[in-house]
Amino acid sequence: MQFGASMFSTDYSIRPDDLARLLEDRGFESMWVPEHTHIPADRRSPWPGGADLPRDYWHTYDPFVALTAAAGATTNLKLGTGICLLVERDPITTAKEVASVDRLSNGRFLFGIGGGWNAEEMANHGTRFRRRWRLMRERVLAMKEIWTKDEPEFHGEFVDFDKMWAWPKPVQQPHPPVIMGGDGPTTFDRVIEYGDGWMPIGGRASQGPSLPEKIALLRRQAEEAGRDPASISVSIFGTPRDEGFIHTMEAAGVDRLVFGLPSAERDEVVPLIDECARFIQ
Repeated sequence: MQFGASMFSTDYSIRPDDLARLLEDRGFESMWVPEHTHIPADRRSPWPGGADLPRDYWHTYDPFVALTAAAGATTNLKLGTGICLLVERDPITTAKEVASVDRLSNGRFLFGIGGGWNAEEMANHGTRFRRRWRLMRERVLAMKEIWTKDEPEFHGEFVDFDKMWAWPKPVQQPHPPVIMGGDGPTTFDRVIEYGDGWMPIGGRASQGPSLPEKIALLRRQAEEAGRDPASISVSIFGTPRDEGFIHTMEAAGVDRLVFGLPSAERDEVVPLIDECARFIQ
C-alpha cells in the first residue's frame, strides 16, 4: 500500500515545489492538489464538508501549474489532481496539459477527476449541473482519443471535432491513469466504463455500506461487467491519521491512502507531514 498527501496549494501556503521535496524526502508516493477556478460570491450550493466554505477554495493555484513546479523539484514522487474539475474545462486544452505534465515529469502524473458539487461555479463555465456526468464522460473519452491516436477525431453530443494533430502524447501508455472521485449511486458505473481507479473521501461519515464493503462491491461489479478488478485501483482521500483505519483499509486491499494537509506555511505543515510519515514506516 502506498501513501500520498494532498493540499489546497494556495498563494498563502507552502510552495508546491517545497511541499513536494518534503514529501519525497519522507518516502511519500504521491502529492495531490485540488482545483477550483473560482468561487461565485453568491454561491448557494451547500459544501459537502460542512457549513462554512474555507477560503482555500478560492485561493488555489492552477493544479497543472502547481504540479509542474512540483515535478521540477522531485524525481520519483507521483503528481495527481485531486480532483480536476473536467466539467469546467475544454477537453482539447486539458488533454495537452495532462500530456505535458506527464512528459515533463517522466510519466509521474495521476489524473484524478470528478463532477464537482458547486452548481454556480459550473454555470459560470457554461455547464449545467444535471448533465455534468454525461459531459464528463464524453470529455474523458475524447481526451483518450487525443492521447492515443495520431489523428484523433470525436463526434459526440457535447464534444465534436474532426481529425486533428495534437502533441505531446503522454509518457504513460496508453495514458495516465484516470482516477474517479466520488461516492454516489452511479460512481462505479463510471469507474468501470472509463476509469482506472476509484478515489472516495475516507474521513467523511456516510450512511450505507462501509468502505471495505463498497470496495468489494466495486470488484464484483467490475467482474460482472467483464473488467478485471485488478485493473482498478482504490485510493482513499482524506485518510484520518488513525492506525486502526489504516489497518482496515490495508486488509480491504486499498492501493493508496492520501492524508490531507492544511493550506498553511512550512512551520505548520512539517510536523503534520512527519506525523503522517510514521505510518509509512
